[in-house]
Amino acid sequence: MLNARIAGIASYVPSDILDNEMLSKMVDTNDEWITSRVGIKERRILKEEGVGSSYLGVQAVKKLLESTGTNPEEVDLLICATSNPDYRFPSTGSIITHGCGLKSAYSYDIQAACAGFLVALQDGTSYIRSGMYKKVIVVAAEKMSSMVNYNDRTTCPLFGDAAAAMLLEPTTENVGIIDGVFHVDGQGLNHLLMKAGGSVKPASHESVDAAEHYIFQDGRNVYKHAVTNMLESSLDVAKRNELTMDDVDWFIPHQANLRIIEAVAGRSGIDPSKVLVNIEHYGNTSAASIPLCIDEYKDKIKKGDRMILTAFGAGFTWGAMYVIWDL
Repeated sequence: MLNARIAGIASYVPSDILDNEMLSKMVDTNDEWITSRVGIKERRILKEEGVGSSYLGVQAVKKLLESTGTNPEEVDLLICATSNPDYRFPSTGSIITHGCGLKSAYSYDIQAACAGFLVALQDGTSYIRSGMYKKVIVVAAEKMSSMVNYNDRTTCPLFGDAAAAMLLEPTTENVGIIDGVFHVDGQGLNHLLMKAGGSVKPASHESVDAAEHYIFQDGRNVYKHAVTNMLESSLDVAKRNELTMDDVDWFIPHQANLRIIEAVAGRSGIDPSKVLVNIEHYGNTSAASIPLCIDEYKDKIKKGDRMILTAFGAGFTWGAMYVIWDL
């Protein structure tokens, strides 16, 4: 039986740093307030003019191709997870594919907010398992700064820009993407969204003046649902695979808020030393956060290590995956 193994991983973050001290000069906030509430000290911002999420994605995919020695023309499919597409159309995936010379690859975007990478990873795994494709790249590319209101002290400290990519290949061994559980609850719509710019409320002078083209978040409701749902989905995927949290080597949650990460990990009963966290330096990079975190710690992760990944995002969309590392 075919399964999808992770054959490589790479990430890219812009060089420009926006730290809490710099942010405090832009909006009424300070380092202590931000750190105590969300655990973030700095975030990376893409400042180059005229480029979007695809620029980040191209850099990450090129690093992936180089590090794995993959011929671009051998890639069959690229799936791009993003909430910040370059344009409403064409797809950001198509732009990344062209920019990386993936001349034989099909590509498309998926939009599952902060859970986007896991959803795209599930898609890519299905293509591999079916035998349809042999080399699939899953990339998450998020220029989050493009929809952050830097006059809103409750949301502007949270987000940063980044991209990360994984290469999936077939294997007959019991490694790679083993299982996943996913859920969606559309009742979360009003708690986390961009109010204007879509077909319900197209852009207008009024919507721009009302600052409705930025992230809106009801933090209290998002926190409550994120903790509950990330915890339950993580425990569910562990139980389905006859694992206790003691059996798990690494727990990698979406890097949304340090308080959420600590609450989920604490209630799961996992040893805190097994929880991978890098939110302090990058903030919430939405769909890119999990693969960015894995890439940062990849030298610490050993072949055969068992990992649970979990994410929660707008929609509400959430889930968890069980992965056995094979690099």
